[in-house]
Amino acid sequence: MVKRIFALLLSMLFLAGVTATLTACNTVEGAGKDIEQGGKAIKDEANANK
Repeated sequence: MVKRIFALLLSMLFLAGVTATLTACNTVEGAGKDIEQGGKAIKDEANANK
C-alpha cells in the first residue's frame, strides 16, 4: 500500500516537472523573440536618425 502511494506521488511529481520544463521553454522562446523585436526597433530608429 505504501509503495503504491509512493509510486503515485513520484509519478505525479515527474509529470509536474515535465510540464514545468515544457512551459519554461515556451516562455524563454517568447521572451527571446520580444527582445529581438525590441533590438530591431532600436536599430531601425538609430538608422533613421543618422
